[in-house]
Amino acid sequence: MTLPAPHPDSTCLVTGASSGIGADIARELATRGHGLTLVARRLERLEALAEELREKHAVRVETIACDVTDAPARASLMSQVAAAGLRVDVLVNNAGFGSGGNFAELDGEAEVRMVRTNCEAVVALSHAVAGQMVAARSGAILNVASSAGFQPIPKQATYAATKAFALSFSEALSSELGEAGITVTALCPGPVRTEFVEVAAIDEAAEAAPGFLWISSEQCAKAAVEGLERGKRVVIPHAPVRMSTLAARYTPHSILLPLMRRFYPV
Repeated sequence: MTLPAPHPDSTCLVTGASSGIGADIARELATRGHGLTLVARRLERLEALAEELREKHAVRVETIACDVTDAPARASLMSQVAAAGLRVDVLVNNAGFGSGGNFAELDGEAEVRMVRTNCEAVVALSHAVAGQMVAARSGAILNVASSAGFQPIPKQATYAATKAFALSFSEALSSELGEAGITVTALCPGPVRTEFVEVAAIDEAAEAAPGFLWISSEQCAKAAVEGLERGKRVVIPHAPVRMSTLAARYTPHSILLPLMRRFYPV
């Protein structure tokens, strides 16, 4: 189990590729000679990244504007990939977002949309490619989860729950699909310096996180792709975060939850 070799008829489909971790994962894959299908809602950003990757690495890059939360849009996405004569050898489910605050005071529709983006889209796209990967006995799926998925987080209740889903789903698929030579990896970073914090409106909680826990998007992406190459089931790309997630797994929730509430003062 490892990252499939580049092939003219194959592509690495990366969702949420317009910025941050998704864009940097695309860059890492391009340096290895992989063709790419970049997916996000903001087409102009995708086109700029595609031009960069073509010029620097001479790889084939497709761009598709798509909101992966929308089922018909996802179906159209996969149809466009097939119509281009490409097969998805690597799927990167990176699209996602978060929120912060007391659950009862948050936008309920946005919380449901988060579940659909962070969970439903991951399942749908993984299923869309899993069959052909099994038939080919080759392929790789990277699901971007989070260190937040290792414990419940008050005031980020929905987000942490969606990432716990992504982690559990990925680990189970790793066991199932590994028998067919397919790598499934869950990427579980701690705080990463991207625009995610601003979009999620958790600036105050982010400021409370110690500086040593933070890493760059480039570091995160490098660890993610190297994890795929090694066939790793879970990648936690920063030693201090690995230690904190281990502690969270073995701390009783009666102790952990009050601590988490103090740490996330959003």
